[in-house]
Parts: sequence; structure tokens; C-alpha cells
Amino acid sequence: MASDLIFKNFSEIDLDEPFFDSLKNDYPGFELWYSKKQNDGATAYVNYKNGSLEGFLYFKDDGSIVDDVQPLLKGSRILKIGTFKINPHRTRLGERFIKIVLDHVLRENYELCYVTILDKHEALIKLFEKYGFVKEGTKTSSAGIEGVFVKRFARVSDDIVSNYPLIQIEGVKKYILGIYPQYHTVMFPDSKLITEKDVRIKDVSHTNSIHKVYVCRIDVENLKRGDILVIYRTASRGTAEYSSVVTSVCVVEEVRSQNDFDSFEDFFKYASSYSVFDKEDLRKWYLKGRCKTIKMLYNLALPKRVVRHDLIETVGLNREEYWGFFELSDEQLMAILKAGDTNDRYII
Repeated sequence: MASDLIFKNFSEIDLDEPFFDSLKNDYPGFELWYSKKQNDGATAYVNYKNGSLEGFLYFKDDGSIVDDVQPLLKGSRILKIGTFKINPHRTRLGERFIKIVLDHVLRENYELCYVTILDKHEALIKLFEKYGFVKEGTKTSSAGIEGVFVKRFARVSDDIVSNYPLIQIEGVKKYILGIYPQYHTVMFPDSKLITEKDVRIKDVSHTNSIHKVYVCRIDVENLKRGDILVIYRTASRGTAEYSSVVTSVCVVEEVRSQNDFDSFEDFFKYASSYSVFDKEDLRKWYLKGRCKTIKMLYNLALPKRVVRHDLIETVGLNREEYWGFFELSDEQLMAILKAGDTNDRYII
């Protein structure tokens, strides 16, 4: 698969890239640290744009006690985000990096994760705080004093964004939402099917973002913040029985109708950065009238896709339903999560 985001050894990444200049300036000894990591065989997620490095994400197991911060951190298993840097280029790559880290934390059974950030990096601090990282202390080094921002998965709130990627299943409604194949994987890159090996995951905002906006004309007005959407990718070829699959779980942030926007430009401004639809697509939806926007969090890609046949025969969904949008019972949702090999740690 061709992709703008790749996993590489430090030894394969040129430290002379201009991308690293700010890190060298902020952190005395960065080059020595980087050389050591090269020798240790360390790896990182990197993103290139037009041949130049634009993003770098490195994290590591930090044991059960972190004693170079005040106050020290303790946990059964702790993940440190060692390097998280992006050259801003309006594609929300930072959100994609956040998702990679948090999925890794849950998959590998870490109790908490943390990152240290200099106060001057205000935008980066806001990004981490948005998704539940809380400043718990400081770290003093040759770089100066950094804030220590920690995400504890036992710490939950009433805010679905701060809790991300955790999913609150009590007290909310659950639905199936059908998505056509041509929109599915560019919106939900971690939910790509094995059969889509030629689909390129691009460095664009609607792919990278944790937040998604889907535009439709179906009756979704009753969706509420916190409701759960199980994403159903419709058939691209062959029989729907085995080519239509449930791939993902999202949480609703808000639903807006066309009448909530003063003009097309207002509608476009809202939808464009999170939506797979381009301006002309959105204009067509707007001119048709009665369109709605669903803004949602992309919480979970199911480790195992669940085909329509199993949804009917095992989970008990109704074959005669309109599979574009319908409500699920609590039991049906839990059966889907079980069939999809969902890690229980995602569920509050």
C-alpha cells in the first residue's frame, strides 16, 4: 500500500532534514540522543510531503515508574510520547498521530501515557488537552522546564472528546450507518479492507482527522451527542452478503440540518475540513435540499470486520431493514463488538 504515513527506522531518516532544526534548537543534545536511538534500532512514524519530512512520531515503553518528572509517575505500564512534531500544513496530521498513540496504548495494555512539552508550544498543548491529557507536573532538563501532560484511561468525564477513544455505551442510543465504498476508506483509514490494497491513504484533513462530517438526506435528526454509530460499508462488488461489512464505531458530536446554515458558504465552511466531499459535491447536496450533517468521532476500527451474513445470522439483525440507517439494541451492539474482536478497554 502506498501511503504518505510510513513506519521507518531512525537510521533510515536523515537527521540533516530542515524539519529537525527546531528540535535541535529546543533540545541541546538532540543529535546525540538521535544517534543513540539509531544504534538502538528505534522506529518512528513519519510523514513526507513532496519529498520533505513533515511529521515525526516516536513513542516508547517507559516502565512503571517515571522518576525524572515532578511529581513522579507510577503505573502498571507507562507509554512515553518521546517526539511528536509536525510542520503545520492544514491536514490535521496531529489528530492522526494522537489516534495512533491512543490506539497503541489500549491495544498494548498501557495504564497511561504522557508527553512533555515546552510552554511556548501552545497549539500542541491545546491539541493534547483536547483529547484528555492533563498537566500533572513538570520536567526540568537542559531544554528548560517542560509541562508533563498525562492521559489516564481510568479518568473519564462527561466530555466525549476528552474521553476519546473510549466509548460510553450506557444511556445513549445505537445505530447502523451505511457508507458507500467510495467514501468509506478515505474517511476511516484504519478501517481499510484487505481487498483495498490499491487504495492510497492520503495526507488530507478528512482522512487524518479524529472528527468526521458525513452529509446525507436520511432521517438522522433524532441523533444526540454521545449516540453510537456503527459504520456499515456497503457492497462494492459481488453479493452484499459477504462484501458488505461493519468496520468501525463512531460517537456522535452533533447533527445539523441544512436550515441551520445561513448560506452555502456557511455550510461549506462547516463541512469541508472534516468531510470527504469536495466543494462541488457539497454544493450538489445543498442544492438538493433537506441535507443533514453528522459530525462524529472516529473512535474505533474493529480488529475483525463483520460481514452482513454474520450480522443477520449471528447478531440477529433484520435482513429486511433499510441498511442505510437503523437503530440497534444494546444486545445487538455488544454482539457486534464481540464479533469484531473489540478490546474491552474501549468500552466505558
